[in-house]
Amino acid sequence: MTVTTAAGPASGRAAKPVTMAHALNRALRDAMAADPSVHVLGEDVGALGGVFRVTDGLAAEFGEDRCTDTPLAEAGILGTAVGMAMYGLRPVVEMQFDAFAYPAFEQLISHVAKMRNRTRGALSLPLVVRVPYGGGIGGVEHHSDSSEAYYLATPGLHVVTPATVEDAYGLLRAAIASDDPVVFLEPKRLYWSKSAWTPEAAEVEPIGRAVVRRTGRSATLITYGPSLPVCLEAAEAAAEEGWDLEVVDLRSLVPFDEETVCAAVRRTGRAVVVHEAAGFGGPGGEIAARITEKCFHHLEAPVLRVAGFDIPYPPPMLERHHLPGVDRILDAVARLQWEGGN
Repeated sequence: MTVTTAAGPASGRAAKPVTMAHALNRALRDAMAADPSVHVLGEDVGALGGVFRVTDGLAAEFGEDRCTDTPLAEAGILGTAVGMAMYGLRPVVEMQFDAFAYPAFEQLISHVAKMRNRTRGALSLPLVVRVPYGGGIGGVEHHSDSSEAYYLATPGLHVVTPATVEDAYGLLRAAIASDDPVVFLEPKRLYWSKSAWTPEAAEVEPIGRAVVRRTGRSATLITYGPSLPVCLEAAEAAAEEGWDLEVVDLRSLVPFDEETVCAAVRRTGRAVVVHEAAGFGGPGGEIAARITEKCFHHLEAPVLRVAGFDIPYPPPMLERHHLPGVDRILDAVARLQWEGGN
């Protein structure tokens, strides 16, 4: 679908590079301008503009009634958003950091995820929960969790995570327009990534579609959010070893685009799932199971995973060892070649 933007038609001049944080800010601004029912609320989202400045300027433009600073009480923030959504508004909640969101889990699981089912479809909750997540910024404990597995295990939620500036804008607009609740996971390490992009006349694809970022024949890397740039870097390095890697960006974890993923795996016969979350109980296990069920006769080797270690998030000085990197990804690809035969 085509979405309208606050700035009107493009001027024809070359676009200046913008950051992912700016694209998210623009998505919120355009959504609020287009629909007066869209409200933003959270800790420091108003006067400060958010810890990562994603809500910068919204309170000044739309007023404190629509961009509202809240007390430091995540359960209260999300509970308020539930009531707002029940009465016809479209709240966008910001959880300041990934691990700060846990006090709101009762509201998320008991009400947000279940309301449509509880009311037999009579009442939906069109709200978005924005969660800055993942590592790569040298943050300490409670500031760098990869918490996506918790949301994936909660039926009734859509779970979306952009990896590019363009998708940050388009997916957030789609999430706000959705009549289902969306957990919108924003990779903190990519807030300052840049692209020469403009949102004018942007085409916003529906939630639930993966995209192939790089085509290849030797193996398929399946990833999302903060791990996409690492996988693309690994694919470039793999070319020096004679391996031609395909890279799939899921973009949406729920709904899961099984069609795109399986088509990519069938082309190469080998697959590695890459993510920052812990390996045990992480998203990669579910993805690997689906690939094995649907693509078993096309696989030349077992589906492998490259993930964060099964530990609480480490201190900054150990972060580079914990997060999946190019070397660990290439090691997995080498195992695929050896186990399946080259």
